[in-house]
Amino acid sequence: MGPGYLSSPLAFLVDITFNLYIMAIMLRFLLQWARADFYNPLAQFLVRITQPVLHPFRRVVPGWGGIDLPALVVMVLLQMLALALLMIIAGVSPRIDYLILRTPAELISLLLNIYLIAIFMRVLLSWISPDGYHPAMTVVLSLTEPIMRPLRAIIPPIAGVDLSPLAAIIAIQVVRMLVMPPLDRIAPGLMM
Repeated sequence: MGPGYLSSPLAFLVDITFNLYIMAIMLRFLLQWARADFYNPLAQFLVRITQPVLHPFRRVVPGWGGIDLPALVVMVLLQMLALALLMIIAGVSPRIDYLILRTPAELISLLLNIYLIAIFMRVLLSWISPDGYHPAMTVVLSLTEPIMRPLRAIIPPIAGVDLSPLAAIIAIQVVRMLVMPPLDRIAPGLMM
């Protein structure tokens, strides 16, 4: 058993821990942007787990034009730290130029994944409980409605079936295909 024996589990733990926390901050940022109900239990959960990290940054970095700049700064810094730790675990010396170039690619990928998951959840929850109230459904609706509304205006329901989630998923995949390859060429992902 060489040094690589522990590096894979350690890299996995670092990656998942940072990704989950960055995702929580990103969800909070997106829900603020969508003007979601922050009295919702899931929104309150996001506020509670992200507040300890965001609060100190709010003193230094002000919001701007309704945009939560402290959340953006924290997401960027945490993503850079996660990449640096993964590089160290892989036995590669972290380079600031790589971290600066790779961080946006990772955050954009996470954002696209959040929207894909949210749209799938929206469809699934609409099948399970179409008229029922569930805290998850209200959060998912708040998050996805800014994307779904314009698509619904273009693609009306056919025989009572809303095809806008399918159109949104296709659009997100096309955006991923157009945006991610150039970013991956500029700063390729870590090869472990």
